[in-house]
Amino acid sequence: MTTTRTHLKKRRTAKILIGIVIALVVIRLVLPYIILHFANKSLANMNGYYGHIDDIDLAILRGAYQIDSIYINKVDRAGEDSVPQKQTPFFASREIDLSVEWKALFKGSIVGELVFQRPYLLFTKDKVEPKEVVKDSADFRKILDKFMPLNINRCELRGGAIQYKDFSSRPNVDIAMTNVNLLAQNLRNSYDSSAVLPASIHATADVYEGRLRFDAKLNPLADAPTFDMSAELTHTNLVKLNDFFQAYAKVDVNDGRFGLYTEVAAKDEEFKGYVKPVIKNLDILGKEDRKDNLLRKLWEAVAGGAGKLFENNNKDQVATKIPFQGRLDDPKTNVWMAITNILQNAFIHAIQPSIDNEISIASVKEDKKEKKTFFQKIFSKDDDENKKDKKDKKTDK
Repeated sequence: MTTTRTHLKKRRTAKILIGIVIALVVIRLVLPYIILHFANKSLANMNGYYGHIDDIDLAILRGAYQIDSIYINKVDRAGEDSVPQKQTPFFASREIDLSVEWKALFKGSIVGELVFQRPYLLFTKDKVEPKEVVKDSADFRKILDKFMPLNINRCELRGGAIQYKDFSSRPNVDIAMTNVNLLAQNLRNSYDSSAVLPASIHATADVYEGRLRFDAKLNPLADAPTFDMSAELTHTNLVKLNDFFQAYAKVDVNDGRFGLYTEVAAKDEEFKGYVKPVIKNLDILGKEDRKDNLLRKLWEAVAGGAGKLFENNNKDQVATKIPFQGRLDDPKTNVWMAITNILQNAFIHAIQPSIDNEISIASVKEDKKEKKTFFQKIFSKDDDENKKDKKDKKTDK
């Protein structure tokens, strides 16, 4: 009798276990379709945008799932109540992997990581502008929160592209930054919590035979923006950007290489930095321009002449260093310092094409009172008087 009961109990337990396994298998098979339906519904209801996902794959053991072939388009509308009209591509990615970050988990933090394979971002004039992206970023954050309920601590982009198009210009402008790779780590300060700038961002990209590099240390959780960054763009072929110059500057570039170097640091609502553009072997008016009309030749000669005027004879480069400093609520660039540096570079010495490693968090509040340049002494007299008048009015009150 006891043996029979034991046998029945084992059979009941086995049936329960088999039922649980079958339920898990069914859930595993059905869950991707449920998530896919939910995700596409969210993407279709974005304000001003429409998106779609082809497929979703789950990796339960790894604590992750993959989004395959996602796109988000900007929707053009004739009016608030009108039917959606033409869609303009905005964002796409071949694959997005969303998972738990195990490195942070071993440190005691439950946070997530995102990996984008072949992401693509397109800006089209009068369709999708950076300001609109900032304005609608709240919608993207809400959707991202639904896809990934965990705080993002690590984000990686592999083989991406950023493109700009203007089909209203003549000629049409179509320029792109390709092979974009980015790695952002410790965005939620899940490890290295004792560091002043615990998070880091490193990015590289190709820009028309040139190379872009970006590095930054930052504290994303600080009340005020706190960061220390540097970037450099080297050896970009200006001839490859001729459609851009012809459309917006009405000039033809026959030869020239462009570079850009910058450092910026910020803390306590204040920032300090510099930007240093360098153009080598600039040639705007050449043999290829013989068929241009007289007015076009004249404009190209003026543009080319300006480049030659400020070109250092020893280095064959146009270069200047433009420092800037101010508050994040009222950023201002020192224009007169820029003019002085251009003339100084043209007639006194060349600026070496490299990052100077002189900007850091510690330097943000240094040298707040800059000495006036020759041009500032001449042209900023009215500004000084206005400041004095404002100060006198405050005193009178």
